[in-house]
Formats: sequence, C-alpha cells, structure tokens
Amino acid sequence: MKNFKLLSTSLILGLIGTYTHAAVPNTLKLDYAYYAPTSLVVKEQKLLEKALPKTEIKWVFSQGSNRSLEYLNSGSVDFASTAGLAAVLSRANGSPIKTVYIQSQPEWTALVVAKNSQIKSLKDLKGKKIAATKGTDPFLFTLQALDTVGLNKRDVQLVHLQHPDGKTALERGQVDAWAGLDPLMASAQVQSGAKLLYRNIGFNSYSVLSVKESFTQQSPEAIEAVIKAYEQARKWAKANPEKLAELLARESKLPLNVAKLQLSRTNFDQNIPSAKQIAELQKSGGILNEEDLVRKGTNVNQIVTQLFKPQYAQKVVSK
Repeated sequence: MKNFKLLSTSLILGLIGTYTHAAVPNTLKLDYAYYAPTSLVVKEQKLLEKALPKTEIKWVFSQGSNRSLEYLNSGSVDFASTAGLAAVLSRANGSPIKTVYIQSQPEWTALVVAKNSQIKSLKDLKGKKIAATKGTDPFLFTLQALDTVGLNKRDVQLVHLQHPDGKTALERGQVDAWAGLDPLMASAQVQSGAKLLYRNIGFNSYSVLSVKESFTQQSPEAIEAVIKAYEQARKWAKANPEKLAELLARESKLPLNVAKLQLSRTNFDQNIPSAKQIAELQKSGGILNEEDLVRKGTNVNQIVTQLFKPQYAQKVVSK
C-alpha cells in the first residue's frame, strides 16, 4: 500500500512536471511583419527573451496574412499576426485556429491607382486588372469595395501577387489597380505619387494574433506570456510614436515619412477580442459567402464567434 502511494505521488508529480513543461515550450516561434508594428517592438526589445529566459524565441518574417496563416498551419510558427477577416476565412475553411489578442485597428489597405491613372471611381474598374494577395485583408477589402457598386470578382481581372509584387506591377503599368498594404501602400503614395482610389476603414479588419486551437490546450502559460509582451509593446507604441516610426523605417528600410504615414492610420487603443470586433467581422464576413470563398452553407457568424478566445488577454490586461 505504501509503495502504491509512493507510485501515485510520483505519477502525479510527473504529470505536473509534464504539464508545466508543455505550458511553456522549450521553443516559441512567432512571426513579425511590417504591417504589425507591435511585433517589431516585441522582437527588437527582446521582451519575450527577457520574460522567458529558459525558452528559445524564434522569429519568422511574414509578407502577409496568407503567409502567416500558412506558417501557423504548418507549425512553422506558434503565433501568427494577421488581419481579422483573413483569420475568419482560414477557420471557415477548416483551420482550427483561435484569435487571442488584438494588436491594433489599422487602416492598412485601400485600392490604389497610379499617379496618372484615368480610373476615377470603383465603377471604372470593371474589366480592369487588380493586383491582390489572395486570402489577405486587401483581397477581401477589394471584394467588399466592388460590392458597393454592384461588381464582383468576375467583373474584374484579379491578379494574385504578393504585396511587394503587386506594388511593382502597379508602378510598371502591368495592372490598373492594386489592393495596397502598408507600409508598401504608404511608400507608393510618397515615392511614386500613387493615389488612393477608394478608402473605407470599415472594410479594414483588425490586426490580430492567433494560435492553433491545440496550442490553447497545451500551452496556456505561453499564450499569456506572449500577450503580456505584446501589451508592453502596444503601450510603448502609444507612448513613443516617433521612436516607433524610426523602428518601422529601420526594419522595413523605408523612409521615415513613409513609416509615419502608415502609423498615422493605425489605432493602438484595442487589445482584447470583444463583442465589438465580433460584430464588425460578422458584418464584413458576408462577402465570404457572396464570393464563394467558403463552403456553401457555412455560418460565418458562428465561425467568427468560435474564432475568438479572449480570456487570456482579459487575464493579462486585468492584472
């Protein structure tokens, strides 16, 4: 009986040790992106390395939400910085992900035309070539914008290019319009005189941080540690706009005035996934059904509700 108790105690301690190890893995992998400035702050200030000295922190550069979600689904990263609507689309198409934090509310996308373009309105885009990165906020923004004037993806020629290639294609006259993304969009405005044909902050979804659903079960402490670091970065970004612009310019290798233009369109007041974001994403999510981007019969409203897991951010922010 004594041996059984000792065995039971050892087993319990072993399980506790296993859980603790799983809660904060030996290695944490995160993406960083120019469109997600707080990720640059966390990386540059080594906030996670300081908070988790026994954990190896690996950073993976991302050019867009589609890449971040690919990295997340393949296991290349544990935390992905994406647009909110892109995360909805990913979950709707079978990726078991959860959004755990709001990084910011940016106006990071618009429809962009060249300086001397004869295109003056959305209706003028009918039959024209539009560069867009499939599965990203600019792509979904484009579909919503076209919908406001009774057009859809079949009325235009969507050219699927990564964001930097879309900018280049616009500047070379290979496409008529580009679904821009900051800081590249700000760069096109400042450096080549590109014009914003159509803006609508309501069609820009939030910048969010997401993980796999399984990660929420295996590593809750790691999620809280990462959110704490992003909260530090968000507060620093709000308090130090000049230094943030300098960091963004340095990392992206773009002029300081380009970085400042991007940040002038970014609101860092948001942090906890809430009913407000759910309502706004549900409103925008209708385009996913209308444009057949999800399986027929998919309840996008339900997908949005299932996507959010706010308790980690609530716990961190309340401390």
